[in-house]
Amino acid sequence: MAAYGLYTHIASNKFRSMLLLAGLFLLIYVLVYAGALVAEVMIDSGRTVDYYLTRASRDLVSAFPWATIAAAAWIVIAYFFHQRMIDAVTGGESVTRQRQPRLCNLLENLCISRGIPMPKLKVMDSLALNAFATGLNRSQYAITVTTGLLKALNDKEIEAVLGHELTHIKNGDVQLMVIAVIIAGVVGFFGELFFRLFTNLSWNSSGGGGGWSSSSSRSSSSSSDRDSKGSGGGAIIVIIIAVALIVLAWLLSQVVKLALSRSREFLADAGSVELTKNPDAMISALRKIENRGELPDATSAVMELCVDNPREGFADLFATHPSVKSRVDALVKYAGGHDPGPLALPDETESQDVPSAAGDQPPPATHGPWSDTPPAQPNNPPPLPGTTPRQGPFGPLQGPLQGPWGPRR
Repeated sequence: MAAYGLYTHIASNKFRSMLLLAGLFLLIYVLVYAGALVAEVMIDSGRTVDYYLTRASRDLVSAFPWATIAAAAWIVIAYFFHQRMIDAVTGGESVTRQRQPRLCNLLENLCISRGIPMPKLKVMDSLALNAFATGLNRSQYAITVTTGLLKALNDKEIEAVLGHELTHIKNGDVQLMVIAVIIAGVVGFFGELFFRLFTNLSWNSSGGGGGWSSSSSRSSSSSSDRDSKGSGGGAIIVIIIAVALIVLAWLLSQVVKLALSRSREFLADAGSVELTKNPDAMISALRKIENRGELPDATSAVMELCVDNPREGFADLFATHPSVKSRVDALVKYAGGHDPGPLALPDETESQDVPSAAGDQPPPATHGPWSDTPPAQPNNPPPLPGTTPRQGPFGPLQGPLQGPWGPRR
């Protein structure tokens, strides 16, 4: 599907995202098939590879409705309770205009200018600079920002970040990402379940015969000629196939989830510029958020919804967001913005100005007449010849005693 402008790019991205989401849903049945392979080996460990593959295919057909119902139930539960789960993890709290008039006014102005229903506003107490949008329908949409973001960014930059999240909501990115996280969670859950099951089986396996302890009683009646053919050889191959399918399903679920997230951040940045008409505000906001968005208590699923996710895997393969530099370069190229480069926050600048070494300390204040150090004596001239020093209240007086008409002899 060719794309020639912003809106056609959005439509094309939605079409590709739906295909990726359908593929992500199919991974659940891959896991069911892998589980069927393991179950068949547990029932009888002395069969051939073809036998296990055929039996697992039949088991998949039988389990297809139940797997679909279980996945649908998981999605329904997450549909109604995902916001509560996210709030429980992040500590986000709903705010009113009385508590956050600045934030509410900025969001309301954006929504009114474009005729967008105003989502709920939530604030989480964190020094990190980040924000994210959640919700699967109009009554659930919410934008959560951190207190660190409100403190570090000015009004135009906060408006740009809010425009970024509103674009995610308007383009339907939030729904797709939440569903993708839910389905990927199903894949990860069952993948871990099967992996633990396989680990337990491997520890309980009999050392000499190669059969599984759970199936030893059932396979004891097997004929000796089947054992002579290398009993357990086919079971080991099938277990390896099942483990490979589980690992492949998990990796593909992560790749699909990352593809959905990375491709949408550029469009959300462009949508923010369209809403605010200020590319420089979006660029400076990204530069301030850069490497300062880590939410320590948040799960990976929550970080994937944020404006920026600093968590990266090896060789940037599993980074859920494109780099800030690539996003800024796109805004400079296509929106005409100006890149100021990496920006330091005011608090960071002040901490650099505070002297740390002893030599940088300012000179000590001059002592007064009541301090421990006596005041410095004036540099009086030496006494004149033929005169003797005279005592004063603070020590000897240097020089002749002065009178109103000159020195006294």
